[in-house]
Amino acid sequence: MKKILTVISSFLLALFIAQPASTTPINPLTSTYINPATGDPSIARVIRPFDKPQHNWLKGHRGVDLDIPINGAVRAANSGIIAFAGKVAGKPVISIDHPDGLRTTYQPVTTALNTGDLVERGEIIGVLAPSVDGFPGLHWGVLQGKDNYLNPLSLLEPLHIRLKPPQMRVRSK
Repeated sequence: MKKILTVISSFLLALFIAQPASTTPINPLTSTYINPATGDPSIARVIRPFDKPQHNWLKGHRGVDLDIPINGAVRAANSGIIAFAGKVAGKPVISIDHPDGLRTTYQPVTTALNTGDLVERGEIIGVLAPSVDGFPGLHWGVLQGKDNYLNPLSLLEPLHIRLKPPQMRVRSK
């Protein structure tokens, strides 16, 4: 019985150690990502939420649409290298590869940057272009590995709402 438990434990340990780094979950508490629409590390107004489909070939929304005006500044959510800057299906798109293995994508964003350029967290990477598909705002997507889309908001600090008690009133007699 002891041998069986040892073998099973060793197998499970090896299985967890052998997981590729790209499947490591992101911990928003230690994240260095910022909101590309505001430059802050917290969530801003979301126009259209993340809606990951059950299978990659199904309809869904593999990112979030953030409220930002046309010609508004778009910032790099984290430092990295421009992996793509060009048009996809008529939309201006920028993709950034980050050292943690994630790729962030921003559209429709007009930029003067080129593939291979280095960007710093918070650096303005372009401006929001007019929508070509009828959806307003900045589409921000996050890809982990080849086909695992993450909710970009999970990279940001959660919004903390604190209620303060009303001031104590002193009644006069």
